Amino acid sequence: MDRCSFCGKEKKDTNLLIAGMDGHICDHCIEQAYAIVEEEFKKDSEFDLNGLKLLKPKEIKEFLDQYVIGQDQAKRILSVAVYNHYKRLTQKVSSDETEIEKSNIILVGQTGTGKTLLARTIAKMLHVPFTIVDATVLTEAGYVGEDIESLLTRLLQAADYNVEAAERGIVFIDELDKIARKGDNPSITRDVSGEGVQQGLLKLLEGAVVNVPPQGGRKHPEQKMIPVNTKNILFVCGGAFDGIEKKISKRLNTAVVGFGAQKQIDNLDRENMLQYISPQDLKSFGLIPEIIGRLPVLAYLEPLDRQALRNILTEPRNSIIKQYIKLFKLDDIELSFDDDALEFIVDKAVEFKLGARGLRSICESIMIDAMFDSPSDGIKELVITRDYATQKIDPSSTQRLKAS
Repeated sequence: MDRCSFCGKEKKDTNLLIAGMDGHICDHCIEQAYAIVEEEFKKDSEFDLNGLKLLKPKEIKEFLDQYVIGQDQAKRILSVAVYNHYKRLTQKVSSDETEIEKSNIILVGQTGTGKTLLARTIAKMLHVPFTIVDATVLTEAGYVGEDIESLLTRLLQAADYNVEAAERGIVFIDELDKIARKGDNPSITRDVSGEGVQQGLLKLLEGAVVNVPPQGGRKHPEQKMIPVNTKNILFVCGGAFDGIEKKISKRLNTAVVGFGAQKQIDNLDRENMLQYISPQDLKSFGLIPEIIGRLPVLAYLEPLDRQALRNILTEPRNSIIKQYIKLFKLDDIELSFDDDALEFIVDKAVEFKLGARGLRSICESIMIDAMFDSPSDGIKELVITRDYATQKIDPSSTQRLKAS
Protein backbone atom coordinates (compact mmCIF):
# COMPACT_ATOMS: atom_id res chain seq x y z
CA MET A 1 0.00 0.00 0.00
CA ASP A 2 1.28 3.48 -0.92
CA ARG A 3 2.17 5.66 2.03
CA CYS A 4 4.19 8.83 2.70
CA SER A 5 7.88 8.05 3.21
CA PHE A 6 8.20 10.96 5.67
CA CYS A 7 5.20 10.82 8.02
CA GLY A 8 3.91 7.31 7.17
CA LYS A 9 0.33 8.39 6.30
CA GLU A 10 -1.54 6.12 3.92
CA LYS A 11 -2.83 7.48 0.63
CA LYS A 12 -6.46 7.50 1.85
CA ASP A 13 -5.48 9.80 4.73
CA THR A 14 -3.93 12.47 2.48
CA ASN A 15 -5.24 14.97 -0.05
CA LEU A 16 -2.34 14.35 -2.39
CA LEU A 17 0.44 11.74 -2.50
CA ILE A 18 3.29 12.35 -4.96
CA ALA A 19 5.32 9.36 -6.11
CA GLY A 20 9.12 9.45 -6.57
CA MET A 21 11.74 6.94 -7.68
CA ASP A 22 11.94 5.13 -4.36
CA GLY A 23 9.25 6.71 -2.19
CA HIS A 24 6.28 9.02 -1.78
CA ILE A 25 5.55 12.36 -0.12
CA CYS A 26 2.17 13.76 0.98
CA ASP A 27 0.88 17.34 0.63
CA HIS A 28 1.23 18.00 4.37
CA CYS A 29 4.94 17.12 4.36
CA ILE A 30 5.45 19.24 1.23
CA GLU A 31 4.00 22.26 3.04
CA GLN A 32 6.20 21.67 6.07
CA ALA A 33 9.30 21.21 3.90
CA TYR A 34 8.50 24.42 2.01
CA ALA A 35 8.13 26.34 5.30
CA ILE A 36 11.51 25.03 6.51
CA VAL A 37 13.23 26.04 3.26
CA GLU A 38 11.65 29.50 3.40
CA GLU A 39 12.83 29.97 6.99
CA GLU A 40 16.39 28.91 6.15
CA PHE A 41 16.61 31.24 3.15
CA LYS A 42 15.11 34.04 5.25
CA LYS A 43 17.87 33.60 7.85
CA ASP A 44 20.53 33.80 5.18
CA SER A 45 19.20 36.67 3.10
CA GLU A 46 16.92 38.82 5.27
CA PHE A 47 19.75 41.11 6.36
CA ASP A 48 22.77 40.50 4.16
CA LEU A 49 25.46 42.30 6.11
CA ASN A 50 28.32 41.45 3.77
CA GLY A 51 26.36 42.52 0.70
CA LEU A 52 25.39 45.92 2.14
CA LYS A 53 25.32 48.30 -0.81
CA LEU A 54 26.13 51.72 0.55
CA LEU A 55 25.03 54.65 -1.58
CA LYS A 56 26.89 57.95 -1.73
CA PRO A 57 25.39 60.91 0.23
CA LYS A 58 23.86 62.43 -2.92
CA GLU A 59 22.29 59.08 -3.84
CA ILE A 60 20.93 58.68 -0.30
CA LYS A 61 19.32 62.13 -0.54
CA GLU A 62 17.82 61.28 -3.96
CA PHE A 63 16.28 58.15 -2.42
CA LEU A 64 14.86 60.20 0.47
CA ASP A 65 13.43 62.71 -2.00
CA GLN A 66 11.16 59.97 -3.37
CA TYR A 67 9.43 59.55 -0.01
CA VAL A 68 9.96 62.80 1.94
CA ILE A 69 8.97 66.22 0.62
CA GLY A 70 11.17 69.22 1.46
CA GLN A 71 13.53 69.22 4.47
CA ASP A 72 16.57 69.48 2.17
CA GLN A 73 18.98 70.57 4.91
CA ALA A 74 17.89 67.77 7.27
CA LYS A 75 18.20 65.22 4.45
CA ARG A 76 21.71 66.43 3.60
CA ILE A 77 22.83 66.15 7.24
CA LEU A 78 21.18 62.74 7.63
CA SER A 79 22.66 61.42 4.36
CA VAL A 80 26.21 62.36 5.37
CA ALA A 81 25.80 60.95 8.89
CA VAL A 82 24.42 57.63 7.66
CA TYR A 83 27.05 57.37 4.92
CA ASN A 84 29.89 57.98 7.39
CA HIS A 85 28.40 55.53 9.90
CA TYR A 86 28.12 52.60 7.49
CA LYS A 87 31.41 53.51 5.78
CA ARG A 88 32.93 53.15 9.24
CA LEU A 89 31.41 49.68 9.60
CA THR A 90 32.74 48.47 6.26
CA GLN A 91 36.26 49.81 6.74
CA LYS A 92 39.07 47.27 6.97
CA VAL A 93 41.07 47.05 10.16
CA SER A 94 44.26 49.08 9.63
CA SER A 95 47.50 49.26 11.53
CA ASP A 96 47.09 52.92 12.50
CA GLU A 97 45.35 53.86 15.73
CA THR A 98 42.74 56.17 14.16
CA GLU A 99 39.33 54.90 15.20
CA ILE A 100 36.27 56.51 13.68
CA GLU A 101 33.53 57.05 16.23
CA LYS A 102 29.86 56.71 15.31
CA SER A 103 27.68 59.77 14.83
CA ASN A 104 24.30 59.38 16.48
CA ILE A 105 21.69 61.85 15.25
CA ILE A 106 19.08 64.05 16.88
CA LEU A 107 16.22 65.46 14.78
CA VAL A 108 14.33 68.47 16.12
CA GLY A 109 11.10 69.58 14.50
CA GLN A 110 7.41 70.23 15.02
CA THR A 111 4.92 67.37 14.93
CA GLY A 112 4.15 66.07 11.47
CA THR A 113 7.32 67.37 9.79
CA GLY A 114 8.72 63.92 8.92
CA LYS A 115 11.16 62.89 11.68
CA THR A 116 9.98 59.28 11.92
CA LEU A 117 9.50 59.00 8.17
CA LEU A 118 13.11 60.05 7.51
CA ALA A 119 14.50 57.40 9.86
CA ARG A 120 12.16 54.67 8.53
CA THR A 121 13.07 55.51 4.91
CA ILE A 122 16.80 55.32 5.68
CA ALA A 123 16.35 51.85 7.21
CA LYS A 124 14.29 50.77 4.19
CA MET A 125 17.04 51.89 1.83
CA LEU A 126 19.85 50.13 3.74
CA HIS A 127 17.75 47.01 4.44
CA VAL A 128 18.91 46.81 8.05
CA PRO A 129 16.86 46.03 11.18
CA PHE A 130 14.92 49.08 12.34
CA THR A 131 12.72 49.79 15.34
CA ILE A 132 10.89 52.79 16.77
CA VAL A 133 10.81 53.25 20.54
CA ASP A 134 8.78 55.82 22.44
CA ALA A 135 10.97 57.39 25.13
CA THR A 136 7.94 58.28 27.28
CA VAL A 137 7.41 54.65 28.38
CA LEU A 138 11.00 54.18 29.56
CA THR A 139 11.97 54.36 33.24
CA GLU A 140 14.96 53.41 35.34
CA ALA A 141 15.31 49.71 36.15
CA GLY A 142 13.09 48.65 39.03
CA TYR A 143 10.36 51.24 38.46
CA VAL A 144 6.98 50.98 36.75
CA GLY A 145 7.43 51.23 32.99
CA GLU A 146 9.80 49.64 30.49
CA ASP A 147 13.51 49.16 31.19
CA ILE A 148 15.87 50.98 28.86
CA GLU A 149 17.16 47.65 27.51
CA SER A 150 13.69 46.97 26.07
CA LEU A 151 14.53 49.10 23.03
CA LEU A 152 17.26 46.57 22.16
CA THR A 153 14.75 43.74 22.66
CA ARG A 154 12.58 45.31 19.96
CA LEU A 155 15.59 45.66 17.65
CA LEU A 156 16.39 41.97 18.18
CA GLN A 157 12.81 41.05 17.34
CA ALA A 158 12.99 43.17 14.17
CA ALA A 159 16.15 41.26 13.22
CA ASP A 160 14.52 37.84 13.89
CA TYR A 161 16.99 37.44 16.78
CA ASN A 162 19.95 37.63 14.41
CA VAL A 163 22.33 39.34 16.86
CA GLU A 164 24.93 40.19 14.20
CA ALA A 165 22.28 41.96 12.10
CA ALA A 166 20.80 43.75 15.13
CA GLU A 167 24.24 45.08 16.04
CA ARG A 168 24.26 47.00 12.75
CA GLY A 169 20.66 48.19 12.93
CA ILE A 170 19.00 51.54 13.48
CA VAL A 171 17.00 52.54 16.58
CA PHE A 172 14.72 55.57 16.39
CA ILE A 173 13.99 56.98 19.86
CA ASP A 174 10.92 59.17 19.52
CA GLU A 175 9.69 61.84 21.95
CA LEU A 176 13.18 62.43 23.37
CA ASP A 177 12.04 65.83 24.61
CA LYS A 178 9.58 64.16 26.99
CA ILE A 179 12.42 62.75 29.14
CA ALA A 180 14.02 66.18 29.66
CA ARG A 181 14.48 67.17 33.27
CA LYS A 182 12.27 69.93 34.52
CA GLY A 183 15.00 72.53 35.03
CA ASP A 184 18.57 73.29 33.99
CA ASN A 185 19.81 72.20 37.42
CA PRO A 186 20.17 68.58 38.57
CA SER A 187 17.04 67.21 40.19
CA ILE A 188 16.94 67.10 44.00
CA THR A 189 14.45 64.23 44.00
CA ARG A 190 14.61 60.99 42.00
CA ASP A 191 13.58 61.66 38.38
CA VAL A 192 13.10 58.05 37.23
CA SER A 193 11.36 58.78 33.94
CA GLY A 194 13.37 61.87 32.98
CA GLU A 195 16.97 62.39 33.97
CA GLY A 196 17.23 58.76 35.12
CA VAL A 197 16.36 57.52 31.62
CA GLN A 198 18.88 59.90 30.08
CA GLN A 199 21.59 58.49 32.35
CA GLY A 200 20.61 54.95 31.38
CA LEU A 201 20.75 55.76 27.66
CA LEU A 202 24.35 56.94 27.87
CA LYS A 203 25.97 53.51 27.69
CA LEU A 204 23.69 52.46 24.83
CA LEU A 205 24.41 55.57 22.76
CA GLU A 206 28.16 55.45 23.28
CA GLY A 207 28.61 51.73 22.78
CA ALA A 208 28.62 48.90 25.32
CA VAL A 209 27.82 45.21 25.60
CA VAL A 210 24.33 45.08 27.11
CA ASN A 211 22.59 41.94 28.38
CA VAL A 212 19.13 42.01 26.80
CA PRO A 213 16.11 39.91 27.89
CA PRO A 214 14.98 38.23 24.65
CA GLN A 215 11.25 38.59 25.36
CA GLY A 216 11.43 41.96 27.11
CA GLY A 217 9.86 42.55 30.51
CA ARG A 218 11.60 42.67 33.86
CA LYS A 219 15.00 41.11 34.47
CA HIS A 220 15.41 38.32 37.00
CA PRO A 221 18.47 36.27 37.94
CA GLU A 222 17.43 33.01 36.24
CA GLN A 223 16.46 34.67 32.95
CA LYS A 224 18.55 33.89 29.88
CA MET A 225 20.11 37.05 28.45
CA ILE A 226 21.41 37.85 24.98
CA PRO A 227 24.55 40.05 24.92
CA VAL A 228 24.25 42.84 22.34
CA ASN A 229 27.09 45.23 21.48
CA THR A 230 25.66 48.70 20.76
CA LYS A 231 28.94 50.08 19.38
CA ASN A 232 27.74 49.83 15.77
CA ILE A 233 24.02 50.53 16.28
CA LEU A 234 22.98 53.90 14.86
CA PHE A 235 20.69 55.80 17.22
CA VAL A 236 18.44 58.46 15.72
CA CYS A 237 16.54 60.53 18.29
CA GLY A 238 13.60 62.78 17.49
CA GLY A 239 11.50 65.25 19.39
CA ALA A 240 9.28 68.29 18.91
CA PHE A 241 10.92 70.16 21.83
CA ASP A 242 7.83 72.33 22.13
CA GLY A 243 8.78 75.71 23.59
CA ILE A 244 12.50 75.52 22.79
CA GLU A 245 12.04 78.58 20.55
CA LYS A 246 11.88 80.65 23.77
CA LYS A 247 15.26 79.23 24.85
CA ILE A 248 16.73 80.07 21.43
CA SER A 249 15.33 83.63 21.50
CA LYS A 250 16.64 84.18 25.02
CA ARG A 251 20.13 83.00 24.04
CA LEU A 252 20.27 85.13 20.90
CA ASN A 253 18.94 88.27 22.61
CA THR A 254 21.21 88.09 25.67
CA ALA A 255 24.37 87.36 23.72
CA VAL A 256 24.49 90.67 21.89
CA VAL A 257 26.61 93.73 22.55
CA GLY A 258 26.82 96.81 20.32
CA PHE A 259 25.02 98.16 17.27
CA GLY A 260 26.36 95.53 14.84
CA ALA A 261 25.02 92.72 16.99
CA GLN A 262 21.63 94.43 17.24
CA LYS A 263 21.53 94.60 13.43
CA GLN A 264 22.13 90.84 13.26
CA ILE A 265 19.19 90.25 15.60
CA ASP A 266 16.93 92.38 13.42
CA ASN A 267 17.73 90.03 10.50
CA LEU A 268 16.60 86.92 12.38
CA ASP A 269 13.64 84.96 11.04
CA ARG A 270 11.41 85.10 14.11
CA GLU A 271 8.77 82.90 12.47
CA ASN A 272 11.21 79.99 12.37
CA MET A 273 13.58 80.27 15.32
CA LEU A 274 14.21 76.53 15.26
CA GLN A 275 16.77 76.96 12.47
CA TYR A 276 19.13 78.66 14.96
CA ILE A 277 19.08 75.74 17.42
CA SER A 278 22.34 74.72 19.07
CA PRO A 279 23.39 72.09 21.65
CA GLN A 280 23.30 74.86 24.26
CA ASP A 281 19.54 75.20 23.73
CA LEU A 282 19.02 71.45 24.20
CA LYS A 283 20.86 71.72 27.53
CA SER A 284 18.66 74.64 28.58
CA PHE A 285 15.59 72.59 27.62
CA GLY A 286 16.58 69.79 30.00
CA LEU A 287 18.87 67.30 28.24
CA ILE A 288 21.99 66.46 30.25
CA PRO A 289 25.34 67.49 28.68
CA GLU A 290 26.54 63.86 28.51
CA ILE A 291 23.65 62.77 26.28
CA ILE A 292 24.04 65.84 24.04
CA GLY A 293 27.69 64.90 23.56
CA ARG A 294 26.67 61.42 22.40
CA LEU A 295 24.28 62.90 19.82
CA PRO A 296 26.79 64.97 17.84
CA VAL A 297 24.73 65.37 14.66
CA LEU A 298 21.96 67.94 15.19
CA ALA A 299 19.42 68.55 12.42
CA TYR A 300 16.27 70.63 12.49
CA LEU A 301 13.17 70.10 10.36
CA GLU A 302 11.47 73.15 8.96
CA PRO A 303 7.74 73.66 9.56
CA LEU A 304 5.75 72.62 6.50
CA ASP A 305 4.32 75.47 4.46
CA ARG A 306 1.23 75.27 2.29
CA GLN A 307 3.09 74.24 -0.87
CA ALA A 308 4.95 71.45 0.96
CA LEU A 309 1.66 70.06 2.32
CA ARG A 310 0.17 70.16 -1.18
CA ASN A 311 3.15 68.22 -2.57
CA ILE A 312 3.00 65.67 0.26
CA LEU A 313 -0.56 64.81 -0.73
CA THR A 314 0.32 63.62 -4.24
CA GLU A 315 4.05 63.49 -5.03
CA PRO A 316 5.83 60.87 -2.84
CA ARG A 317 5.82 57.23 -3.94
CA ASN A 318 3.70 56.40 -0.91
CA SER A 319 1.59 59.58 -0.92
CA ILE A 320 -1.80 59.58 0.81
CA ILE A 321 -3.78 60.11 -2.42
CA LYS A 322 -1.93 57.27 -4.20
CA GLN A 323 -2.76 54.98 -1.27
CA TYR A 324 -6.48 55.77 -1.52
CA ILE A 325 -6.45 55.28 -5.31
CA LYS A 326 -4.83 51.87 -4.85
CA LEU A 327 -7.29 50.88 -2.10
CA PHE A 328 -10.26 51.64 -4.36
CA LYS A 329 -8.59 49.98 -7.34
CA LEU A 330 -8.55 46.71 -5.38
CA ASP A 331 -12.38 46.97 -5.50
CA ASP A 332 -12.25 47.82 -9.26
CA ILE A 333 -13.26 51.43 -8.55
CA GLU A 334 -11.47 54.29 -10.32
CA LEU A 335 -10.94 57.05 -7.77
CA SER A 336 -9.85 60.61 -8.60
CA PHE A 337 -9.60 63.94 -6.79
CA ASP A 338 -10.34 67.40 -8.20
CA ASP A 339 -7.62 70.01 -7.70
CA ASP A 340 -10.09 72.11 -5.70
CA ALA A 341 -10.69 69.20 -3.33
CA LEU A 342 -6.94 68.82 -2.76
CA GLU A 343 -6.63 72.55 -2.11
CA PHE A 344 -9.46 72.29 0.44
CA ILE A 345 -7.65 69.45 2.27
CA VAL A 346 -4.46 71.53 2.42
CA ASP A 347 -6.40 74.57 3.68
CA LYS A 348 -7.80 72.52 6.55
CA ALA A 349 -4.36 71.08 7.41
CA VAL A 350 -2.92 74.60 7.60
CA GLU A 351 -5.88 75.75 9.71
CA PHE A 352 -5.53 72.90 12.23
CA LYS A 353 -1.69 73.14 12.34
CA LEU A 354 -1.31 69.35 12.41
CA GLY A 355 1.45 69.06 9.81
CA ALA A 356 1.60 66.12 7.39
CA ARG A 357 -0.03 63.87 9.99
CA GLY A 358 -3.11 66.07 9.85
CA LEU A 359 -3.52 65.45 6.11
CA ARG A 360 -4.28 61.79 6.81
CA SER A 361 -6.84 62.63 9.50
CA ILE A 362 -8.66 65.05 7.18
CA CYS A 363 -8.62 62.58 4.26
CA GLU A 364 -10.02 59.83 6.50
CA SER A 365 -12.90 62.08 7.55
CA ILE A 366 -13.68 62.83 3.90
CA MET A 367 -13.31 59.26 2.60
CA ILE A 368 -14.87 57.17 5.39
CA ASP A 369 -18.40 57.17 3.94
CA ALA A 370 -17.14 56.44 0.42
CA MET A 371 -15.00 53.55 1.70
CA PHE A 372 -18.02 52.18 3.57
CA ASP A 373 -20.59 52.42 0.74
CA SER A 374 -18.62 52.01 -2.51
CA PRO A 375 -17.74 48.28 -2.30
CA SER A 376 -21.46 47.43 -1.95
CA ASP A 377 -22.91 50.02 -4.36
CA GLY A 378 -21.22 48.53 -7.42
CA ILE A 379 -19.99 51.88 -8.74
CA LYS A 380 -16.99 51.89 -11.09
CA GLU A 381 -15.88 55.51 -10.79
CA LEU A 382 -15.75 58.03 -7.94
CA VAL A 383 -14.65 61.67 -8.16
CA ILE A 384 -13.97 63.63 -4.97
CA THR A 385 -14.93 67.29 -5.47
CA ARG A 386 -14.53 70.28 -3.19
CA ASP A 387 -18.28 70.31 -2.46
CA TYR A 388 -18.15 66.63 -1.45
CA ALA A 389 -15.12 67.23 0.80
CA THR A 390 -16.73 70.30 2.41
CA GLN A 391 -19.90 68.33 3.11
CA LYS A 392 -17.97 65.53 4.84
CA ILE A 393 -15.95 67.85 7.10
CA ASP A 394 -18.89 68.68 9.35
CA PRO A 395 -18.59 70.50 12.71
CA SER A 396 -18.28 67.26 14.69
CA SER A 397 -15.38 66.12 12.47
CA THR A 398 -13.71 69.48 12.87
CA GLN A 399 -13.87 69.28 16.64
CA ARG A 400 -12.42 65.76 16.56
CA LEU A 401 -9.52 66.83 14.36
CA LYS A 402 -8.70 69.81 16.56
CA ALA A 403 -8.79 67.62 19.65
CA SER A 404 -6.31 65.16 18.12
